[in-house]
Amino acid sequence: MKELIEYIAKQLVDKPDEVAVTEIPGEQTSVIELRVAQDDIGKVIGKQGRTARAMRTILSAASTKLHKRSVLEILE
Repeated sequence: MKELIEYIAKQLVDKPDEVAVTEIPGEQTSVIELRVAQDDIGKVIGKQGRTARAMRTILSAASTKLHKRSVLEILE
């Protein structure tokens, strides 16, 4: 899951080398934290949060296939 979010985020931003993704595993739910450069935060979130919502939907679908639950946190 971590690699999936990292790949998507790097394709969206202007500074892909500043993309940092960490995964905090839990028993049933994993939390995936995404950090990008301050200038790129708007690109990751998108208009009215549409890009972030799409990333969360993709993450949810991929997690469901693995019988897990994942949550995406976008950090500043």
